[in-house]
Amino acid sequence: MTTSDEDYGDLGERRTRRIRFVAWVTIAALILVGGGATVLTLLFG
Repeated sequence: MTTSDEDYGDLGERRTRRIRFVAWVTIAALILVGGGATVLTLLFG
């Protein structure tokens, strides 16, 4: 039982790290794309 808990803990840590990475990349992409569209709208009216 202890072994499966440790394995699951390691898997959970890796999964959390991957989800966090994907979330930050998605947020950055949305900011860049949204920010770029906002800047173009403000510049070209």
